[in-house]
Amino acid sequence: MADLTVPLQVIRERTGRRVARTLTSRAVLVGCAVALVSVLVTALVAIPLAARAVEERTRESLATEATVVAAALRATPRPAGDQKLLDALRKRDISLFVLRRGVPDQPGLPPSVLREAAAGESFSGRGVVAGVPSLVEARALNSNGNAVVLTHPRATGVWRDVGQNLWLALLAGLAAGVLAGALLGRRLARPIRNAATAAVRLRGGDRQVRVPVEQPQEAADLAHALNGLAQALSTSEGRQRDFLLSVSHELRTPLTAIRGYAEALADGVIDGDGAAAAGRTVLDEASRLDRLVTDLLALARLDAVDFPLTPLPVDLSAIVTETAQTWRPRCAAAGVPLGVELPGHPVAAFTDPGRTRQILDGLLENALRIVPAGAPIVLSARPDPGGGAILEVRDGGPGFTDDDLRVVFERGALRQRYDGIRKGGSGLGLSLVHGLVRRLGGRIEAGHAPEGGARFTIALPQQPYQPLT
Repeated sequence: MADLTVPLQVIRERTGRRVARTLTSRAVLVGCAVALVSVLVTALVAIPLAARAVEERTRESLATEATVVAAALRATPRPAGDQKLLDALRKRDISLFVLRRGVPDQPGLPPSVLREAAAGESFSGRGVVAGVPSLVEARALNSNGNAVVLTHPRATGVWRDVGQNLWLALLAGLAAGVLAGALLGRRLARPIRNAATAAVRLRGGDRQVRVPVEQPQEAADLAHALNGLAQALSTSEGRQRDFLLSVSHELRTPLTAIRGYAEALADGVIDGDGAAAAGRTVLDEASRLDRLVTDLLALARLDAVDFPLTPLPVDLSAIVTETAQTWRPRCAAAGVPLGVELPGHPVAAFTDPGRTRQILDGLLENALRIVPAGAPIVLSARPDPGGGAILEVRDGGPGFTDDDLRVVFERGALRQRYDGIRKGGSGLGLSLVHGLVRRLGGRIEAGHAPEGGARFTIALPQQPYQPLT
């Protein structure tokens, strides 16, 4: 039992902290605080108004009493000690003072009241009578200094009376605050709990989870955002799965050829001239495999901060000429004429020459793979009227449909679309080209070429830029 005490205490403490941090508990606390403040503010505003109203009614009643008593004493003079009159006034907490020739029958009246009453004037106001703050009403009986004075203690107990009953309103307000806070907290917390549950399921790999869209608007926005995230994750993972399937197929093809020829050589099935041909086939498949692995590594590193780039002022005409010289033999061997379009003067750009050559190589390899014999491939460079420079690679191959142009730079999208229909590669080349152009601060778009096939237009900056990350 002793060993379980500490874990149980820890669980209770954690549970207590969790409850204290929930939206419902905080809404309850806020509701109670609002109720408490409302009751106190209402009391601070209402009590002075109530006290003022009570005092005003008391003053009016006392003035009426003073007028009536003065009229009665004028008509039928009574001794100051008339017990019936005193008892009637005392029941209403009124004290009676009678002045004869300016002298009161009992002490305690303020001097200012005595002076005005002795002078035959009426008085209506406040004063301290026998040490008690009171309302005072004086009425003259005649001009000889005879007068009657009625006093009534001021309503100083209103604060105490209201304060004694304030706890009832306070308890009612706190109960309403707890109820309203609990209902509001549960209502607001439900969409958040649903979103948290959906997020946990998303983390666990469930991509079909969806969050119910509920009001208020903020909760609805959160639900829409999580549903969009789930859809995006599902789409992204589907593309990755298709991409991996296509890459695995591309890897398996050269590996199968390499393995078959290697087994044949090892078993002595192939010898002499056949062995040399088998070696060349193995070398070609190994080169193909190397290019595929290189593309995969380049794609993996493309978004890295340390991706190597050396941008500097270059002449694109020189790069295009050099590229054409390198690729012309390969194009001639495939029966594809390679044309070059240059303006006859340098085309200035600020770019990495090695990466620019890599872009052109990738586009030419992609074009040469699908262009039939006799159809042209054209390389061109020209200044951009809007600033910078333009590179273009056009061909007379099958080209792209408008639907193809929307996904042409997505990894493996075209391979998946045309697998088994027409010759293609791994689907990585165009994605790699797109990423390289972006890192070089340029932009690339695909379209329809006047030669009847595909057109790739690359815009590169002419001035130094901040490489994109």
